[in-house]
Amino acid sequence: MQIASSVKETFTQTIQTLFPEVTSDSLTYNLLAISAIFVASVLFYILSRIVLQLQIHHLITRSRNDWDDALLNHGFFRRLSHLVPALVIYLSTPVLISDENVLHGFLLKSSLLYMMFTALMAVFALLSTIQDIYNKSYLAKRASITGFIQVAKLFFSVIVLLLSISLVVDKSPIIIMSGLTALAAVLLLIFRDTILGFVAGIQIAANRMFNTGDWIQITKFEVDGEILEIGLTNVKVQNWDKTISTLPSYSLTTEAVKNWRGMQESGGRRIKRAIYIDIHSIKLCDSHMIKRFSRIRYISEYINEKLKALQAYHKDYSIDEGDLLNSRRLTNIGTFRAYLEAYLKKHTDINQSLTLMVRQLPPNELGLPLEVYCFCAKKEWVAYEKVQADIFDHIMAMLPMFDLRAYQRDSYFPQRLSFDNDSPEQNESAPPTP
Repeated sequence: MQIASSVKETFTQTIQTLFPEVTSDSLTYNLLAISAIFVASVLFYILSRIVLQLQIHHLITRSRNDWDDALLNHGFFRRLSHLVPALVIYLSTPVLISDENVLHGFLLKSSLLYMMFTALMAVFALLSTIQDIYNKSYLAKRASITGFIQVAKLFFSVIVLLLSISLVVDKSPIIIMSGLTALAAVLLLIFRDTILGFVAGIQIAANRMFNTGDWIQITKFEVDGEILEIGLTNVKVQNWDKTISTLPSYSLTTEAVKNWRGMQESGGRRIKRAIYIDIHSIKLCDSHMIKRFSRIRYISEYINEKLKALQAYHKDYSIDEGDLLNSRRLTNIGTFRAYLEAYLKKHTDINQSLTLMVRQLPPNELGLPLEVYCFCAKKEWVAYEKVQADIFDHIMAMLPMFDLRAYQRDSYFPQRLSFDNDSPEQNESAPPTP
């Protein structure tokens, strides 16, 4: 108190020396006092910035820690420096301006509001630093905390807002909160997405359902890509065409979402594709076909074992191999299926520890579907598509070796026949193309 009194007395004497007619209650004195307060706050702010830039910045650059660099990048120390002028205004106002003056209360409330806003910005920078440090750790691959950081920022913002309102209206924050209960229904409507997003964020984090970097697919929203950010109210997904889709956070828990994380963490990416075999090309194998098939390396052993099994069957049941009705014979489609299985088992880009098979699906109007079901060891999109294309290139090229044909609708081929024949009568009597 003695220091404050001496400061005020010195300031008053200085003003009266320059302006003899000025008193402590005059307008000129108040204007000069306010000017002095603001000049002092600006000077202290400049000094604090110089100290922060020279000292703290020097210490941070020499440190090997990452958290202090993150604090500096998010402006934590720069925002704290704004507390200095606010404190100067708050401490010097009672000294230079009397309590009965209207400016006294105005400057005190303004300085307190400034300090609360500055503290809020500093807390935001601190929370953002925590988020950056967490995202660099291995825990970020298990659960994202972006939603919780946003909830914390919202919580502190609401507290500062309530304190600011109570400071302006000179009412207790408890009284203000009790008055807000009447607006609870309206607040629920306003913060509906925020509340739903917060609940969804807890479910996602607790069950480890999604995380940044996951490949998700939502048919309803035409979303197919990687998650960039899981926020409190929105989720950003970058689709494979480089477009960015934004959808509500709670949609990840309320809609049907396919997460490809399991494929990325597994040993392979599934290949499941069928080719349609023309049923008219399926037939029994004769001796020439069996002789040709036995020279194929992948199925030579299979052919020998099948022939021995058929000979034993014919011998046990006394069936002559020339009896076409009762004898058992190999088929070109069955031999081709055995060849494909052997080919896939020898393929270096197929994971042999996962399911591998070549199966027949129910025939339809397009022919007999022959489906390849296996898992590619390469999970990257481009490499996976290349391996899949190479496999089916080989399958299509090997069909004629087994006297098989792939079904294909060809509307051009009958028209080509009409040009090859000389007379319309021959065209009309020409047999249909199989």
